[in-house]
Amino acid sequence: MIKIKTPAEIEKMRVSGKLTAQVLEAVGSLIRPGISTMEINDFCESYIRDELNAIPGSKGQYDYPYAINCSLNHVICHGIPSTKVFLGEGDILNIDVTVQKDGYYGDSSKMFAVGKIAPHASRLIEVTRDCLYQAIKSVRPGKTLGDVGHAIQTLAEQNRYSVVREFCGHGIGRAMHEPPEVAHFGTPATGTPLVEGMTFTIEPMINQGRSDIRQHTDGWTVTTRDRRLSAQCEHTVLVTENGYEILTLRQEEQNLIQYRG
Repeated sequence: MIKIKTPAEIEKMRVSGKLTAQVLEAVGSLIRPGISTMEINDFCESYIRDELNAIPGSKGQYDYPYAINCSLNHVICHGIPSTKVFLGEGDILNIDVTVQKDGYYGDSSKMFAVGKIAPHASRLIEVTRDCLYQAIKSVRPGKTLGDVGHAIQTLAEQNRYSVVREFCGHGIGRAMHEPPEVAHFGTPATGTPLVEGMTFTIEPMINQGRSDIRQHTDGWTVTTRDRRLSAQCEHTVLVTENGYEILTLRQEEQNLIQYRG
């Protein structure tokens, strides 16, 4: 059952969302060639616990042992931090972080460029970010999750990219994953209606090549089957009376997407 949040719950989710955004703002100073993905994980966990006085939300969920996912280049999602995986010049990296504060979760991810990246990689990141923003702009009471997914699918396919269909966004609140599932493709005016007080993530995964995936034997890592690049961007969103509020919005995004409450 979809949980409609009370005003008191929304205030707590604003706090957890703001803290989640702060992690992604802080970790940017580490992103450079030669650093391991485990160093990034350790920084994020320490920052969440010591600086924010909060809890790494993903650690322990479904027996996952780390504070973040680090998905590099052709890794679509759920990349596991490692002392043996190092960033290189020209890589692209998704960092996905969840923060729990006072029993409520925020969830967000951001793409990072490692040094100077190729124009085609930069374009993939930009379009993926725009897919997320277009989807968010479709959020308001009276719309549906089909409208949200359609916005992503349309923009991705217009740019000759493909949408990963095996993974989706999700409701969020007192649990990291709640109903509903938020597909990143769809048909307008179909699916779950959006209602004021709903909170969920939108997190499109967009592939440069085909949408086919490969699930690795570690049970977590998912890559593109054709080994072409993939990108993901994610925010936690609240449905408001007249539109939306991005609970995990970062300072750098203030001029990129307009608030509509």
